[in-house]
Amino acid sequence: MNPLISAAELKDRLGEVRVLDARWQLGRDDGREQYLAGHIPGAVFVDVEHELSRHGEPSEGRHPLPDDAALAEAARRWGIRDGVPVVVYDDHRMLSASRAWWALRRAGLDDVRVLDGGWPAWQAAGGEIATGEVEASEGDIVLGAPGATGTIDTAGAAAWPQTGILLDARAGERYRGETEPLDPIPGHIPGARNLPIARMLTEDGRFRPASEIAAAFDEAGADGSMPIAAYCGSGITAAQLALAGDLAGREVTVYPGSWSAWSNTPGLPVATGEE
Repeated sequence: MNPLISAAELKDRLGEVRVLDARWQLGRDDGREQYLAGHIPGAVFVDVEHELSRHGEPSEGRHPLPDDAALAEAARRWGIRDGVPVVVYDDHRMLSASRAWWALRRAGLDDVRVLDGGWPAWQAAGGEIATGEVEASEGDIVLGAPGATGTIDTAGAAAWPQTGILLDARAGERYRGETEPLDPIPGHIPGARNLPIARMLTEDGRFRPASEIAAAFDEAGADGSMPIAAYCGSGITAAQLALAGDLAGREVTVYPGSWSAWSNTPGLPVATGEE
């Protein structure tokens, strides 16, 4: 199944799907306020910081995955029902929506898609806008308990380049260690290759064609002949790279702790430059 849905298709199917609004940006806490001011009709707000993440130790990174049971409870709270498709959107280049997509797919929800272009695409398509809170009826979805499926921990990330391709989804200057605005140490995991998430997206915040995404993966050495894993700053952008991989027919394992976990774990090696 294509993990994306266009605004035009969503407009036609709006009464058939459960829509989730996952607006969030790092360093901001006004996602709910933006949602209340205007959202896709029927959309339920998803709290990225508290429902798609949990509080953890610094060595777990900024956005550890929620416990399986907590995610399952949240999914029912969002009104997800068995057999009803789910569409997720946000207003910032599909970043947090991709985290929701990846988390739900890991837990066994097959029919979940991301609105390509997010809220701006919906507005550009002339989609109807609702305001205020949507109180969803309790859902009946039964999610699986994936545990660590589809993920690696810090030890796994350290070992991955020996037998696979480890991709760093951050901007090139962070990968090279020229700047680090968020984490205690600049640089990247030794052996990782840089594939900035910006290469997956168009200027207006939509995913590029699958052929262009596949070519970018190939250029980074991730042509599918070896296992692929990805990390970023705190695990959210890495989930978006996993979605891009899905578009290109590449399976991508995610290191949820990412650089925020690696750089907060004493004694780990750090690489800089293009090495």
